[in-house]
This record gives sequence, C-alpha cells and structure tokens, in this order.
Amino acid sequence: MNGPAAQGMFDGATVANADQRTDYLEQPNTEKGPRKVEAVSLGTKGRSAPSALRRPGRGPRRASLMVKRIDPWSVLKLSLVLGVAMFLVWMAAVGLLYIVLDGMGVWDKLNGTYTSLVSGESADAVAEPLISAGRVFGVAAIIGMVNIVLLSALATVSAFIYNVSADLAGGLEITLSERE
Repeated sequence: MNGPAAQGMFDGATVANADQRTDYLEQPNTEKGPRKVEAVSLGTKGRSAPSALRRPGRGPRRASLMVKRIDPWSVLKLSLVLGVAMFLVWMAAVGLLYIVLDGMGVWDKLNGTYTSLVSGESADAVAEPLISAGRVFGVAAIIGMVNIVLLSALATVSAFIYNVSADLAGGLEITLSERE
C-alpha cells in the first residue's frame, strides 16, 4: 500500500517495497532526502496487515474508535448465514439423538405403548406409529426454520435499535493497539 492512503494510516510515515515483504519507514528530515529509520519484516505467516510497523523508541500505537452505526443489511446477511449453519448443526444433533434412542429401543417401546392405548382391546387394528424418522426430522426441520427466521429478525431489529441508541447516547468506544 503506497501513496496518500499509507501516509494517513501511519501518521505521516510512508510504506515502500510492500511487495517484497519488508517495509521501510521514512521520517521527515531536514537533510536532503528521506532517512531510512528501521526495516520491519512482516514475517512468513501469509499476508498480514502492516500492524507490525512500529515507531522507533515508542510503545505500541493505540487508536480509540467509536462504533456509530451497524448496517442492518449486513447484520441480516450474517445472521442468515449463521442461522443456516446452526440449522445444519441442529439437524445433525437431532439425527444423532434419534439414532442413539432408536438403538436403545426407546421408540419401539413408545410406539408399542401408543398402539396398545389407541387400539384398545382389538388386536387386529394396526395403528400408525407415533414416532418415526420422518416425523422426528420433519418437526425438527420446522423448528430449525422458525429459529432461522426468528434469529435473523431479532438480529436485524437489534441493529436498528443499536443505531437509534447510538445516535442518542453515542456508540461503543473501542481501543485498538498493536501487539508489543
């Protein structure tokens, strides 16, 4: 990142040779030309932000920021994605629980008790089982879809409420600092 954007980002310092993974900080100098102060390597952890750049002789920089507004559309999109992910986890948990209880014979006992209560004395009347895999997964899917809708609506309404309250009382103040 070179140019005016880098200058504003690093309090007047310029970044050069960013593609070579070594950045040079230049400080204003009264002599002719810029003086190179310190070379900082960004490491080999992949492309990371130039947060490793530090001013010589000082501690880590800190920035106090205020969250004034949260975009409700981005909150809705994120909550829908998280809701679908939670739906898949929910369905996997229901499936695992169904298989475990089926292996223990719980569903056979419940269906046998239900059949004996419904049919009464006549043994030739065959009643449909109360609990089957289709019914369990159908009810679980309906509950999961309702949860997706409710989670998304609640998150979006919460973003609107935050925006209104941030306009009245300010926003969340966050302090960011570099690692030492």
